[in-house]
Amino acid sequence: MAFSGSQPPYLSPGIPFSGKIQGGLQDGLNITIKGTILYCSGTRFAVNFHSGYSDNDIAFHFNPRFEEGGYVVCNTKQNGSWGPEERKMHMPFQMGNPFELCFLVDSWDFKVTVNGNHFVQYSHRVPFHHVDTLSITGAVQLSYIGFQSTGIWPVNSAPITQTVIHTVQSSPGRPFPNPVVPPMAYPTSVYPMPFFTSIPGGLHPSKSIFVSGAVLPTAQRFHINLRSGSDIAFHLNPRFDENVVVRNTQINSSWGCEERSLPQKMPFARGRSFSVWITCEGYGFKVAVDGQHLLEYSHRLKNLPAINSLEVGGDVQLSHVQT
Repeated sequence: MAFSGSQPPYLSPGIPFSGKIQGGLQDGLNITIKGTILYCSGTRFAVNFHSGYSDNDIAFHFNPRFEEGGYVVCNTKQNGSWGPEERKMHMPFQMGNPFELCFLVDSWDFKVTVNGNHFVQYSHRVPFHHVDTLSITGAVQLSYIGFQSTGIWPVNSAPITQTVIHTVQSSPGRPFPNPVVPPMAYPTSVYPMPFFTSIPGGLHPSKSIFVSGAVLPTAQRFHINLRSGSDIAFHLNPRFDENVVVRNTQINSSWGCEERSLPQKMPFARGRSFSVWITCEGYGFKVAVDGQHLLEYSHRLKNLPAINSLEVGGDVQLSHVQT
């Protein structure tokens, strides 16, 4: 059966990590792992796809090793015994640097990309449908593990997605929540665009909003608006035609001064999945993209409880919303 939805992401999970893949591996599932290779924490890390939490049966063992000039080992373990290694004598990761590692499952193999570049294909040695657990160990710090069906990429398609709507609170001194287990997902129809939903009780310090989805391959712009009636308290507007993320506020149908500067490069890309976490604080909003802090925006509308609705529009397809 074709994979038709996606589960909530794991945000900033600890190492060693072990988490369920809801529904197990299915043809067309893409798993994205973002993080940073650590110095002085060993010379290896591993990503394992296996059945249950036992390590006796590992369908795919992806194991970058920084010794001997650097190489990557791929293997399968069955009934506690490793099979023949497949070695890629090239190291696409660098210690101290961030990375994006993607595993695309199809009928014949795993297709692996690193930082957007194809790296290796690994043929299935055991039935991948039995795999329901992902584990990661070694010299890495993780910011994001996301799950996405490749069925969302065609522009004119109308796949089934999932939504999550619930309240998330951050703890004092922790800028973004770190859930160990993702919230339950409930199937729903495809999101209409633009998408509107309420924010129960409005905003207050420590209240968080989470939006994830995928940017369409031909995208020009999209926006996330936090609204107070007809006013827009916070307008987050990635523009691919200008390669900028615009922030602004609209009061009485009039826009204020735009904020455009960023401390880093544009975090969104056409044809790529994303997650946006907006946390309301007393002084303003904090925004993280794919688990990495991006920017802050001072409140221009001070009545936080009156900011009680969310709007998402433009060239994106949504997979999850939490308010």
